[in-house]
Amino acid sequence: MSSSLTQPDTHKAQSTCGLTRLAWQTLGVVSLGLGVVGVLLPLLPTTPFLIFAAFAFARSAPSLHSWLMRNRTFGPIIADWQAHGAIAPRYKCLALGMMAGALGLTVAMGYPGVILAVQTICMVAAAAFILSRPSRKT
Repeated sequence: MSSSLTQPDTHKAQSTCGLTRLAWQTLGVVSLGLGVVGVLLPLLPTTPFLIFAAFAFARSAPSLHSWLMRNRTFGPIIADWQAHGAIAPRYKCLALGMMAGALGLTVAMGYPGVILAVQTICMVAAAAFILSRPSRKT
């Protein structure tokens, strides 16, 4: 897995026009916020939002990218993804459990079959991707 996705490119960050840089910073802050909320709400994923925040900060704010990578909680998740495209087993289990819970909730709430079918297809695809990633202890 290429680490260039979330590595800061200081030259690119400095040469990016102000509006584009502000847009990346805003997306990074929103994504980081959603990732933090995802720690507390089991139905909202944390890892994809953190990876995207690192991606956005690498393009707009190297200092924020550096801070995020040094964070004791979030840094190792992003570093594993950067270095190996890996998802730690505990996060895999958590993600799969939350997807199963969300699907069960949808069934229990009596949503129409077409909604269940689309949700199931999306979740099976997401689960297949998660399970296809290497596992690294974090």
